[in-house]
Amino acid sequence: MTNMRVKNGLLLTMAAASVFLLSGCFQGQAQGTGTASGTTSASSSASASSTSSPSSSSTSSPTGSMTPSGVALCKAASLTASVDSTGGGAAGSVYMKLILTNSGTESCVLNGFPGVSLTSTPTGDPIGAAASRDDTQPVANVVLAPGKSGFAQLRYTQAGNYPECTQVPATGFRVYPPEETASLFIPQQRTACSNTNINLLSVQAFQAG
Repeated sequence: MTNMRVKNGLLLTMAAASVFLLSGCFQGQAQGTGTASGTTSASSSASASSTSSPSSSSTSSPTGSMTPSGVALCKAASLTASVDSTGGGAAGSVYMKLILTNSGTESCVLNGFPGVSLTSTPTGDPIGAAASRDDTQPVANVVLAPGKSGFAQLRYTQAGNYPECTQVPATGFRVYPPEETASLFIPQQRTACSNTNINLLSVQAFQAG
């Protein structure tokens, strides 16, 4: 009887030890899962930080001053036109400065060649051929502040140089600023040729005055 009690006591002791060991094992596994979760969270935060930094730097840009390309083209309504014939002439030609002055309140840009023709009235049709382009002067942005001027070199060849010219009196030059459909008129007594195959006028690109 005593032996049976000893055996039963040993069995109970072994069973209790087994339960204790199993409980410790389960607790160790639960703690390992928590650590992995914390590691994932830290990695995710670092990733978000590294992504946001380049984004903010790439969208920032320095602010620059206004460039000539940001200024509006000059319109006829805000310009006055004149010619300066003191440049003289040679071989039957007269060289003049065709001058456009900004009469407006804001800066504007002249870029390229004016359209020029001889006419009998301020809004009349061209007499003969319009001015051809002389590419000697490079095209550039000429910024005109209010009151400032730019000029284009204009050459007029005497109609008498062409025996076949059908001569017609002209009262001035009709001038179109670059890329403009409205015109200006400069009174100037000249003799034109009605022949469209005879070109009495040539003009260069605008330059700063």
